Amino acid sequence: MGNKQPVSVLVVIHSADGRALLLERADKPGYWQSVTGSREGDEALMATARREVAEETGLDASRFELSDWRIANRYEIYPHWRHRYPEGVTHNDEHVFGLLLPEPCEVTLAPREHLGYRWLPWDEAAELAFSPSNAEALRLLPQRLALPI
Repeated sequence: MGNKQPVSVLVVIHSADGRALLLERADKPGYWQSVTGSREGDEALMATARREVAEETGLDASRFELSDWRIANRYEIYPHWRHRYPEGVTHNDEHVFGLLLPEPCEVTLAPREHLGYRWLPWDEAAELAFSPSNAEALRLLPQRLALPI
């Protein structure tokens, strides 16, 4: 069994016009998601979000507007990923953040984690995201950005 904490962040990276960045998982081709990752040690969740953005995209979140959306989702960990957690852990608490970029940009993927990336309009990104909580967070973008729906 692993030692991953069942406390994570979901970081919706998006541009001011409502396009969102999705990453394709290397361990599950065809699974698209926003930046995600577990807290390490006792780091603050904002620090976890910054670290995961840097690790997964090469972006320095301190150069942009990173905000805590104050949304926490509790979900059951997919059985094929439970081996990463201590024995008996079946649920994760996910905290949602947003990272606002002026416009879509190229990113540098962690090759062991992701195969590719796409910038998509928020509604297309929500349809492609495999995680229900990720899709729901993407559907909040028009409200958060005051975009017409």
